[in-house]
Amino acid sequence: MKCCRTLLAMSYQSINPFNGELVKSFNEHTDQQLETSIATAETCFETWRKLTFAERAVIVARAAAIMREQAEEFARPVTLEMGKLFAESMGEVMLSADILDYYANHAERFLAPERLKPESGEAVVESGPLGVIFGVQPWNFPYYQIARFAGPNLMVGNVVMVKHSGTVPQCAIAFEQLWRDAGAPTGAYTNLLISHDQVLAVIDDPRIRGVALTGGVTAARGVAERA
Repeated sequence: MKCCRTLLAMSYQSINPFNGELVKSFNEHTDQQLETSIATAETCFETWRKLTFAERAVIVARAAAIMREQAEEFARPVTLEMGKLFAESMGEVMLSADILDYYANHAERFLAPERLKPESGEAVVESGPLGVIFGVQPWNFPYYQIARFAGPNLMVGNVVMVKHSGTVPQCAIAFEQLWRDAGAPTGAYTNLLISHDQVLAVIDDPRIRGVALTGGVTAARGVAERA
């Protein structure tokens, strides 16, 4: 798995890209913290999956509303850590809120049972949640990338765990807090500050039912092979 080591190198630091100043560092999770997070997510899934689309939509839509209401607060760490102009950071916050609203409003229709018309017999396609889904996300769109990962997964009834880029830890932590503020149960959305070896351990864990990665082709191939 050397192919993944560059993309998954672990150092969680806010470094101002304008002047190279180290703003803040964050400790990685211990193995016990990681185990507790996975166990909590697995337990949360059993409750979250049983909610109706309407009940899940209330929380996802509330998260979107909070992003709009606190747009400047969400935009600041994007500019600080990733280096976007503030107006661009504000635009990303608003786009991310739109994405969450989109899935809150349309997921039930997208996932409605589809009755097929075979030449004989009957056939129906049904969609349902899988469980705990793990996402590895990049630095360049700190909210957009995780909004488009979290929104549809939470609406279908999955719960998500995210290992964000080590260069945007404050954005990652802010997005996790967003879901708490929106009323999501603990374990529905979990941010992981974890090492390379811990990433592999998460992928190997049988409680993880899916893995998503946005990043380079080499790293993606390695993660896919591991999964």
